[in-house]
Amino acid sequence: MRRFVAVLLAVLSASTFAHALEKAPPAEYHARRVALSTKLNGGVAILFAAEEPTLDFTPFRQDSSFFYLTGWTEPGAALVIEAPLPEEGNATTGVQPAEPYREILFLPTRNLRLELYTGRKLDPADTTAAKAAGVDEVRPMTDLVAELDRATRGDIRHNFGRRATRVWSEPETAQAHPLMALLAQSLGRAGEIAMQDVTVPLTLQRQFKSESELKQIQKAADVSAAAHREAWKMIGPNVGENVIEGLIYYKIRSQGCERPSYASIVGSGPFSTRLHYSDDDRVMKTGDLVVIDAAAECSMYAGDITRTVPVGGHFSARQREIYNIVLGAQQAAIAAFVSGKSVLGGLPMRTGEPNDSLDRVAFEYINTHGKDLHGEPLGKYFIHSMGHSVGVDVHDGMLSTQVLTPGVVFTIEPGIYIPEENLGVRIEDTFYVDANGKLVNTSANLPHTAEEVEASMKAK
Repeated sequence: MRRFVAVLLAVLSASTFAHALEKAPPAEYHARRVALSTKLNGGVAILFAAEEPTLDFTPFRQDSSFFYLTGWTEPGAALVIEAPLPEEGNATTGVQPAEPYREILFLPTRNLRLELYTGRKLDPADTTAAKAAGVDEVRPMTDLVAELDRATRGDIRHNFGRRATRVWSEPETAQAHPLMALLAQSLGRAGEIAMQDVTVPLTLQRQFKSESELKQIQKAADVSAAAHREAWKMIGPNVGENVIEGLIYYKIRSQGCERPSYASIVGSGPFSTRLHYSDDDRVMKTGDLVVIDAAAECSMYAGDITRTVPVGGHFSARQREIYNIVLGAQQAAIAAFVSGKSVLGGLPMRTGEPNDSLDRVAFEYINTHGKDLHGEPLGKYFIHSMGHSVGVDVHDGMLSTQVLTPGVVFTIEPGIYIPEENLGVRIEDTFYVDANGKLVNTSANLPHTAEEVEASMKAK
């Protein structure tokens, strides 16, 4: 306990607690919105901010897509993006004039009483609202349906504009479907307006990170690695997994990040083999391995790191063997990477014709190195895909067949989980492809080899 208090005091002395959310320049968010408009086929997109939580213990986090497009961090807003349209038609059919690109941020009516509890919100009537929000135009939320009606109606002779069949939104948001029904009713076309899924083009756009995004992802990795190092100092027999989880959370918050980017996993002994173990309530014992999968979210961008360390400070011969196989699989995938050719891959791509799947490289390494207690290959104990995209969400959308090129960010995280031996090992780092096609490990400075891990634990 004295050691735990000393660690907390050391972290406290080196930390400050007032940190503003870092954002990209306003011009970058504008460029993202314009880029999305080019993928709407001349249509209009409506996206919604997250709602303010009603329970005191539920913190507010902005909707990921909304933040990506606006940097806006207040709840309850809506964003409309209208793609430009050329002049169309003729004297016989009727000419529909060209329409320019347009973007509008709709803000909810202020609740002055609620703001006494939650803080002041931007007033859409404020003459500086557009500049403060970094958008071309700000309107009250009460204008939303009227503006959509205008954008989709077209000229009065047709009463059904070109954009009416090109309305894009996020099907999973609670507001999208009733708004579409109301819009259809407004146009006199009830049941005839079909929503197109804006998450499809938006996911493709979000795959490629800008320099400002890579900066935040690197910060998240740095804070996450520091949290792991602090956690290792506390690991030992008779220490609760919850103590390690709490220390990681403290380190993340004290370094100016909002929250963990996912539910932290501190799984020791038999729970090292459970992929999404999150109870974190076991007391660690001598001889255990502990899998620590925990990382920070900094200015809405995620880190993702996993390390496996021995509770007593030393790997047993069998633990070291499995650890080295997992590390070898990660190194094999890194060595196999070729920008513009490699794909992440996944379980379906592990068999069949040869392909450029990094997952397959890791799997084949594991399956050809070492055996289980019955003399069988270890491939069957690698039960998840080797990696995933990372960004505003820790699992940013990306197809397993997406070719990896400059700007993409993803994890390489092979693992072996053998319940019969209470032996689970996972090693995970987040990588990005730089402008030269080089693979960059954001947590390269965190120990990787078994010897480095043991030396780091001795240093505590």
